[in-house]
This record gives sequence, structure tokens and C-alpha cells, in this order.
Amino acid sequence: MTVEEELRDAFARHEALAPPVGPLRAAIDRLVVRRRRRRRRLTVGATALAVLGLLAVTVPQVVPTPGGRAVTGALTGGTPEAVPGGALNVLLLGVDGTAREPARRAYSVLLVHVPADRSRLYLVSFPRDLEVSIPGHGTDKLNAAFLFGAGVERPDLGRGLELTSRTVTGLTGLRPDAGAVLTYPVLRELTDTLDGVEVCLPGEVRSAHSGRVFRAGCQHLGGAASVDLLRQRVGLPDGGLDRDRNAQLFAAGLIRRAGEQGVLHDPVRLSRLWGTIGSDAAVAGNGTSLLTLLRVVPELDSAEPVGLSLPVGVPMGLDRSLRPDPAATPEFLAALREDRLDRWVAAHPDRVTRLR
Repeated sequence: MTVEEELRDAFARHEALAPPVGPLRAAIDRLVVRRRRRRRRLTVGATALAVLGLLAVTVPQVVPTPGGRAVTGALTGGTPEAVPGGALNVLLLGVDGTAREPARRAYSVLLVHVPADRSRLYLVSFPRDLEVSIPGHGTDKLNAAFLFGAGVERPDLGRGLELTSRTVTGLTGLRPDAGAVLTYPVLRELTDTLDGVEVCLPGEVRSAHSGRVFRAGCQHLGGAASVDLLRQRVGLPDGGLDRDRNAQLFAAGLIRRAGEQGVLHDPVRLSRLWGTIGSDAAVAGNGTSLLTLLRVVPELDSAEPVGLSLPVGVPMGLDRSLRPDPAATPEFLAALREDRLDRWVAAHPDRVTRLR
């Protein structure tokens, strides 16, 4: 008897001991269907965030602020809200929490300004080490506002966003129309769902966490690498200010990636994508629905954003806190409030972050 015949004989003898395959196959099929549905939901939601990562939608962590309201109108089948005609301001917070570690402080505070003429997006960074007045908590660094609002035990992301929004309002005189909190896991999943984003760095960055070296120039980064880059502050020439600029570069890469996929100028597809988020939708700030904000995207003359930062002085004291530049900041904030950043940029080209 050959080896092949012996194996067949052994299988035949033990076949009766094997459990029936029908129930097992049915269970496997059910599991495959569930996973496919979950992957579709994640893909659609994350693609929407690629567009709305700059319009304050985050999946799955869209969070309401106290006093906010659920999205209504077009999202629920009622009468759509009118698209706002003036300038829009959306506050985005990057926080350092993970699935195993609660969010603590905001590592990135970014205000997305959409001018009334819908010419382009402005990404305005506010340094996390900026010394500000936090309502109810005196003077502290800007990133502490999220911690004070969210709390340490069982952090409430929405309350952290709300207090940070009030703090930014006190600083700028602008009340954000909406806001969102983005955690590292969300950014990682989003980037991987988009098959990575292109980030163009002005200089080399060496990770203090993984040892990875991000070379100067444009490079395609996956989710884990993108989060690694966004965490870097130690060893950079301007510390946290350089991290803010890298966050702008990453956000610009997300916009371009969404544009390459044909999402930015298809309002029907955008509405359908947003509709899949359903009951997770919420608003912050003035109460304008996020779907309504989303509808301004096709109106933009250019999807290429402009990166800006609040003008600040040199770091002060042992904690390296920052204060607004007394000469440049008032003019900058006036331009932001009065929706004339285009003229401010033209007069101060040296203060624009090169995003490519």
C-alpha cells in the first residue's frame, strides 16, 4: 500500500468521529457577513471623516457638547437647514487617549476657518502651551482646558471640547460653529482606510517613541506612522510649534486624499456618507448641524488649504509657556474675526505654513 493509500484509509476510519460541518460552515458564513458589514460601515464613516476631518466630524467619536442638540433636518428626513452664508469656524481637538488609556490633554488645537466667499480652507493652529484664561480655572496652558472640562475619572470628551471651545472664544472673540475630538485610534483607522496619506515634511523628524526616521520631503504614511509623526514634539527645533505644523501637513494630506477619491465635489455622495453615521451625529458650538456645514464643501474654489498659526513670542519660564505676540496677534485675530485672512496672508507670506 502506498503512502497516499494509507492516508486515505486513515481518513476513512476517522471520518465518523468528525463533527458535522453544516453548523460550523453556517456559523463561519454568519461571522463573515457580520465582519463585511462592519468593514463597510467603518470604510464609509472614515471616508466621510477624510472630508470632514476639516469640518469637525469624527467617526466613531463624534461627541456632543453640553447644551448641544442632535442633528435634524436633512439627516432625519425633514426640511434641510439653509446653508450658512457667512464665514464658518470649526474647532478640532487632537487628544492623546487610546482604547486602553483615557484622553488627558489636547495635543493639537486647530480652528478650521471657511471664509464667506468659500475661496479655500484656512487651518489655524493654536499652540498647546499658549498661556490663556480658562473659564472657571484661572490662567493655564491651552491644552489644560480639555483636561479640566473632561475630568480625570471617566473623561467626558464632549465636556472637554466644550470648555476648550469657550477658552478659544475668550481668546479670539469667535464662537466656533461646531467642533470635534479626534483620538489617536480614530486617526490611525481613518488613515489606513484611505490607504494612507501623503505628508510633505520640511525637515527630518526622528521619533522619540519608536526610533523611526521621517525623512524630509513628501512621503506616503499609513495609520501607525501618521500617529507616530503627530505625537512628536521632543527633539524638534520649535518643539510643540513644529508638531502643530506637522498636524497641518497631515490635515492637508487628508484633504488631498479625499479629493483624489472624488469625494470633495459630490454633494449627493457626501450626504449619503454622512447619513450612514446616523444617531452618532451631534453638534457643538452655535448649533449648526454638521450636515449643513458639510454642504459647503462643494462650494470651495480650492480644496488646497492654507496653514497658519497664532503669532506667539518666545517660550517663557521653566514650563516653556507661550504668550501671544503683542505686535502681531491683535492684527491676526482681527483678520480672523472680520473674515479677511486672505489679505492678512498676502501681507504676511512669511507666516504661512508651506503644506506641500
